[in-house]
Amino acid sequence: MTIKDTPEEWEIRATDTPFVGNKTSVRVDDVVMPDGSVVRRDYQVHPGSVAVLALDDADRVLVIHQYRHPVRHKLWEIPAGLLDIPGENPLTAAQRELYEEAHVKAEDWRVLTDVYTTPGGCDESVRVFLARGLSEAEGEHFEVEHEEADMELARVPLQELVRGVLAGELHNNCLVVGVLSLVAARAGDGLDALRPAEAPWPARPFEA
Repeated sequence: MTIKDTPEEWEIRATDTPFVGNKTSVRVDDVVMPDGSVVRRDYQVHPGSVAVLALDDADRVLVIHQYRHPVRHKLWEIPAGLLDIPGENPLTAAQRELYEEAHVKAEDWRVLTDVYTTPGGCDESVRVFLARGLSEAEGEHFEVEHEEADMELARVPLQELVRGVLAGELHNNCLVVGVLSLVAARAGDGLDALRPAEAPWPARPFEA
């Protein structure tokens, strides 16, 4: 038996979009179940996101401290952002986010993992990149606003983040997935065996 997620789509009898927001919307589908019954499923429609686990030569991860209103917490996170432009190359978006949130550029990019953040209630897919060979970016710093105006930037040893994740002290999805995936990759075939930065992403197809 091959353990691998596979695409599948059940019949939809009716669909509605009762809410359309600035970046996301809510969709309601009447879905036919295997027993023939029809049930209603509502979920958030999301453009997708990218996140960057930026690792420096001292084995520290670049993290940001940012307020997240829905959970009423200030969370430690890795740089991340929406795929605002339909069909945008996710690597381009990730490089932009690293520049805007940390004013950093990277020489080596790999795909660390792809994940559906909340598949029971949202269709968001996130591609988490590993970025190495870090250096200060050129040009002016990006002008921040709203929650980002209060954002704190730090470089934290990887093992300290692992400890915080397992202790239940760090909760951001992309940080948790990225940190533990990095540790698993090192323990496996090594970081150079990770997928290339422009590997196909069926959940969010893009132009190379």
